[in-house]
Amino acid sequence: MKKPNARRSFLQRALAAAGTALALPMSLTAKEDKEEMPDTHPVLSVKPLGFQWETADPFLFCVHHEDDFPAGNAEMGPDKTFFKGRQMGDDFIIKDGFRMYHGKTVPGFPGHPHRGFETVTVVRKGIVDHADSLGAAGRYGNGDVQWMTAGSGVQHSEMFPLIYPDKKNTMELFQIWLNLPAKSKMVKPHFLMLWRENIPVLKHKSANGAQTKVEIIAGKIGQLKAPSPPPNSWAANPANEVGIWNILMDAGAEWTLPASKQGINRTLYYYEGNGLSISGKSIPHYNAVEVNAAEALNLKAGANGASILVLQGKPIGETVIQYGPFVMNTKAEINQAFEDYHRTQFGGWPWPKYDQVHARNKGRFAKHADGRVENREG
Repeated sequence: MKKPNARRSFLQRALAAAGTALALPMSLTAKEDKEEMPDTHPVLSVKPLGFQWETADPFLFCVHHEDDFPAGNAEMGPDKTFFKGRQMGDDFIIKDGFRMYHGKTVPGFPGHPHRGFETVTVVRKGIVDHADSLGAAGRYGNGDVQWMTAGSGVQHSEMFPLIYPDKKNTMELFQIWLNLPAKSKMVKPHFLMLWRENIPVLKHKSANGAQTKVEIIAGKIGQLKAPSPPPNSWAANPANEVGIWNILMDAGAEWTLPASKQGINRTLYYYEGNGLSISGKSIPHYNAVEVNAAEALNLKAGANGASILVLQGKPIGETVIQYGPFVMNTKAEINQAFEDYHRTQFGGWPWPKYDQVHARNKGRFAKHADGRVENREG
């Protein structure tokens, strides 16, 4: 099993690999940018979104990646002519329509460690290649979701291969960080694929014929229930009311999001469209809307339709200490995470490269740590 490259110190590599998208959650806008609503309205606040989205417990944050990648070269990266003037290896500024993130040949996030939480990667468009220190690997995209419990510690890479050599490679994904409670911080890592064919979709037609579709990635709406999450996830207990839903509304569509319970945090992220109203309240494009989860919400799309990501769940209610790729409950646990990684590299790196990608003609697949392989069409 190969050991990590020693060209950079662990701290440099771990924090660089975590990157802007994996940084310590922080407020993205000044307090005055947050519009407070009267207590009687189900919309509690409206707040503009940045690159990294602020979330409520039990979530840690969400990042919305949108990149219009060019056609891929022989290495499944952009042609080298695009590299001029870029800060390769730390490229988070849109240039020529895309970012390279920490990739130097292929865009993406080369091998980096995590402990103490989960990542849920929802790929709306494009392809992601996964590899990890457990020996698991996969290629997924265009509606697929990967759910990984980091638990006691894992290294993984998330690369965005430009598999089409003759046309643009559009990428859009959400990466959501979901916390683990103290009792589950050190569970065994787990890797799960939710294939698009298995994600239930609620369909509702308004009186005017406009359609609303709701992709149920976690939790349930009515009788439709998402596939089971990893066994040690906070989402695995139905009492925690964890929901991850992607709502896609045609122009002029109208739909009521059912109420949950008191004490549940619920936020709606309005990321596409114009003219959305929530229970009569007009919502600006690309804003986060904190709502009272105990009240049903009337959603009405404008002339351009609306796309809304919903994150909800019962708060864990524990102290969160995060340093780069590690999320624990105390500073001592963070220090221990660094020491453990120095000592074990969380199993090492069994792949030829930290920016591991799979063959261009490889289809969607998942190879699990136990050797089990799933192959998918398309």
